[in-house]
Parts: sequence; C-alpha cells; structure tokens
Amino acid sequence: MKRAYYSNNIEEFLTEHDSSILGELTANHSNRTLEELQVNAWRKQITILKNQLIGFQGQIYFEFAIPRMGKRVDNIVITNNVAFIIEFKVGDGGYEKHAIEQVIDYTIDLKNFHEGSHNISLIPVLVATNALSVSEEYSRVIVHKTAAKCNQYNLAETLKKYLSENSESIDIECWENSIYKPTPTIVEAAQALYKGHNVKEITRSDSGTINLSKTAECINSVIEKSKVKGIKSICFVTGVPGAGKTLAGLNIAVERMKADEDEHAVFLSGNGPLVEVLREALTRDEVLTAKENGERISKKQAAIKANAFIQNIHHFRDDNLLSDNAPIEKVVVFDEAQRAWTNDQVSSFMKRKKGVEDFNKSEPEFLIDVMDRHSQWCTIVCLIGGGQEINTGEAGLEEWISSLKNHFSDWKIHYSSLILESDNYLKSEESRKWLIGNGISENELHLAVSVRSFRSEQLSNFIHELLNTNIQNSQRIYSEIKNLYPIVLTRNLEKAKQWLRDKAKGTERIGLISSSGARRLRPLGIDVKNEISAPNWFLNNSHDIRSSYFLEEVATEFDIQGLEIDWACVAWGGNFYMNNTDWKYQSFKGTKWQNIHKNLDKEYLKNTYRVLLTRARQGMVIFVPQSSEFDHTRPKAFYDKTYEYLKEIGIQEIE
Repeated sequence: MKRAYYSNNIEEFLTEHDSSILGELTANHSNRTLEELQVNAWRKQITILKNQLIGFQGQIYFEFAIPRMGKRVDNIVITNNVAFIIEFKVGDGGYEKHAIEQVIDYTIDLKNFHEGSHNISLIPVLVATNALSVSEEYSRVIVHKTAAKCNQYNLAETLKKYLSENSESIDIECWENSIYKPTPTIVEAAQALYKGHNVKEITRSDSGTINLSKTAECINSVIEKSKVKGIKSICFVTGVPGAGKTLAGLNIAVERMKADEDEHAVFLSGNGPLVEVLREALTRDEVLTAKENGERISKKQAAIKANAFIQNIHHFRDDNLLSDNAPIEKVVVFDEAQRAWTNDQVSSFMKRKKGVEDFNKSEPEFLIDVMDRHSQWCTIVCLIGGGQEINTGEAGLEEWISSLKNHFSDWKIHYSSLILESDNYLKSEESRKWLIGNGISENELHLAVSVRSFRSEQLSNFIHELLNTNIQNSQRIYSEIKNLYPIVLTRNLEKAKQWLRDKAKGTERIGLISSSGARRLRPLGIDVKNEISAPNWFLNNSHDIRSSYFLEEVATEFDIQGLEIDWACVAWGGNFYMNNTDWKYQSFKGTKWQNIHKNLDKEYLKNTYRVLLTRARQGMVIFVPQSSEFDHTRPKAFYDKTYEYLKEIGIQEIE
C-alpha cells in the first residue's frame, strides 16, 4: 500500500524540479478542495528540505498516512540508522505544546503499530520555521517525552545530533513494505468510520481485520437478502474479549447508513457514558474537519447528525412507546444486547419513572416488537458479550431467544456458531434445541481474534486467572506479559499518579478509576459517588481540570465500561478484598460494611474489577491503600492480604 503522497530517495529529491514534486502531492491529495494555504506550506517545506538535506542519503516521504489517527505526518526522513518524524509549522515563531504533542503522537503511533518501526530509532522533530534556535535534552527526545526542536535554518544540524556512524542502516525497502497493525480506541474508530474510512484502513492488517471484514460481509449479506425478499431478520454476533464487537457494530451502522439513505441505520447502546462520549467525539470531530476544509458547520448541526446515528437504547424504547408506528430505522445495531432488561426490571422502571402501570414485556421482546411494525423488511444486529455483567436485571441472550420463540417465530435468525458451543450464552437446553431447529448457524458471526490490547493479548487471560485466584497460572502469564504490558503496585496514591505522568507520552490519556462500591476511598480524596461528565473526562485535553489527565475525578466501572484509556491507576476498595485464599464481597451501607451473600451479586462485583483491570491499553498501576487505626471502616484486613496476594503473583512495587 502506498502510504505517502510523495516518496523518493533523498539524492533524487534534491535534483527533482519543485513543480514536479508539488504536482505529485496535489494529484494524490484527497478530493476535498485543496487550500492555497496547504500548497504554500508544501512549497516552503520543499525549499527548506532541499536546503537542509544536502549531503544526506536515504529516503524522504511527504504526507505519510497515520490511519489510526486519521492524519498524515508532514515528512519522514530515513537516513543512516534513524527515521525522523518531522512536523512543520510554517510561519510559527515558537514551539507550541500542541505541536510538540502532535509529532510525538505520530512517532508513538508508528512505534506501536508499524511493524518496521518497532525496533528502530524514531526521532520526533518539530520545525517551527521562524522560531529561535533552542537546545533540547537528548535523552528526553529519545524516549519521546519531547521533540527535537529546530527552525528552517538548523534542521540539518539537529538531525545530525541523532545519527550514529557505527550503527547498521535501516533497510528502507523492508520498512516501507512492513505491515501497519493499528488497534484504535473505540472513539478513534468511530471518528474514522464516520469520516468514511473502512474497517481495513483503521485496524490491524492481519487476521483481526480479516475476521472483522468477514463478519461485516455476513451481516451485509443478511441485510441485502432481507431487503430483496421482504424478510425480517436478526443476527446474533459474539466475540472473545477485545475482539471488536462494538467496532463491528459501528462499522455495519456506518456502512448501511451510506449504502441507502432510506435504511436510516442506527447504533443503539444501553451504555450511557459510551453513547455520550461517542456522540460528543463525532460532533467535535465533524466541526474540526469542516473547519480544516474551509467550511463552516455549527456544533448544533453536527450534533443532530451524530445523535441520530448513535442513540441510547432506553431513549429509543421510550420514543417508540409514544407511537404504534414503525420507526424510521430499518437497520438497528444493539451493542451489548445481553444487557437488555428483563420483564420485571422494565415493568418496575416504567411504573416508578414513567407512570406506566401495565407494561408487561421484557426489553428484548419490546424492541423486536417495535421493529416488527415494519410492513416489509428490517434487520436487527445484536452484539452479545459475556463475562462482564455488572448490573442487576439484565436479561441475557436467553430472553431474546424466548421472545423470538413465543412471539416472532416468523423472523429469520442468524446466530454465531459459538452460542451453542459455550455455556456462557444459553444455559437452557430447550432454548438451544429451539435455536438449532429455527436458526442458521454462521461461523462468521463470531469474532475470534482480540484486537484491543496491542501490547498484550494475554491481559484478559491474566486478569481472569487473578480474579479466580489461580496463583500459578497468574504467575506464569504475568511473567510472559510484564515486559510488554507494565503492571505495578503501590500503597501511595501520589506515587501512583506520578508513575502515570512519567509513563504517558504526547497526548496518551491517563486516568484514575475505581469501583462504584469503593466508598471508603473518600478519606483519600477518591470519591466514587461524585458523578463525572464522561465526555469531559474522556475527551478534554490536559489543560482541563475536568479531564482524566488531572487525576482528580475518578471514573467507575459504569463510566468506563466499553471505553479505554492508555494508562490507568486502579484504586482498590474495601468492597472486594482477599481473605486468606479467596475474595470477600462487601457493600457499604450507612456507616458500616455489609457482607454480600447472593452468588449473582458476588459475580457482579467480581466483574466490576474485571472491567476496571482491563481498561488500560498500555499499562496500569494498582493502588491498594493503607489501613487507618482511627477509622473502623478501613482496617488492615481489607487491604494487606490483597496487597500480599498481588505481590505473590509477581507484580512489582513502585520504589
């Protein structure tokens, strides 16, 4: 794949006519209107680089694609043993923080996701053309905590500082042809898909993408067949943890939204914070993209479109209670469909909150019933997860099957083959037999490859063994992942925060997360009852005190489920602690702790910690507080054995 608008060896670049280079850049630019500002910036870059690269040998690239970020880096210069990632700020008289972060982000992206860049020296360089000369600490540039800074006159001098005569030169052909394997966050993925990128462009170019593409092809085939034959259909999609079920759902919703305006495809989720964050991210990004293209769109206009595309499943339900008409949407994607509410949960909610006395349907039954109002065709896509249930009243896949069996037996059912191979999905033998006789098993509806953790796909396995107190397995897996995915331990909150700040580079997001039941962390300044604004926490920059970067506001499992950050501090609460050889489950009521006895409630609490311990993409610090001799709600028993257990596994303590 050609990733750059222009590339050439440096010697030929120096002799090629400027208009020829500019012509190639212009020809390869996207179909959007090419601004004169951009053309002038290219002219200036060409002039500066021709002046400064005299005597250098190697390769030069203009506008090199960074697909995960939906951006292009101005230049990459590979010479000798170093690849320089160069960002120009033409006309700038200073080295702005946002520009430094931008070029560091590009460099980190290549280091993490471009196979040819894993083991070579990458140096971020910021060229502010009109700035004064400055010197930058060599070691901080090497570890990507800052960028090398220069102006239009001392670029060559700056590059030479980082070259080593005795090192082996980079194999440029090998570097160019190596694969790019990005794992975008769900926010990045949503933004890229919404802009028109396809799933192959923004995800790993290996089996993960193949898996996602085959799933998309299968679902699209079901939709097209439903459309042509006037069929009402439903697809049940499963996947291993981190396989990208939400990404697959967003991909389908975007594809169908573009395939036919009349389909009005929509992505529905019961995860309120996820909906808020994705809507706000898409809105902000559309406004920014329009501005970059010389167009004007108000945030309100952008929000109307984003809000129609991503909706809260409960609002969708409530809107369709007001009318018996078919909804405008013909294709709906339900994220985490197993969390749709039971009959009792919905009936209780309707009575308490809506004043509806006689509601007598589970959420799955009602949602299918709403789509069944269509006179011709429609398709429901249900994304089914397992092992992360954290709420009471969730219906599970069983209720979807029961609703189809008892009320909508004419619907065509396509289900993941794994549903019948695992007890995680259907426990009733009667439901399993009915599904076999009335549905079509599809291998492509199971996502078998984890694409979430680019540092270690073993993380979810490690957390599973840790929570199940399988010490030997935990020790073994930890020894395999500790150099890829840093996990450390501390009893000092300030040390934990400093560890996060030291680890993060560029705009990598750090944050403080904890269980909503960890009520007695409040004396330490961690108040889990204080509600956060999820869009501010997840999207705002490091200057905003409401953002995760400030490590002041804590996100709970309800805020962060379905979302991710780069580096996390997991603050461990007294609600879930090690008691000799097993976990003790508690909830805080009034002024004291109460034991949790119901197995289902225990499972919810364990899953809370499973969610928290798998939210960091790059690494985490686990903070287990000290006890207090003055506070009877924070005795040694609640913390010490948990800390000892984590240390026994091998997790290192911060010095």
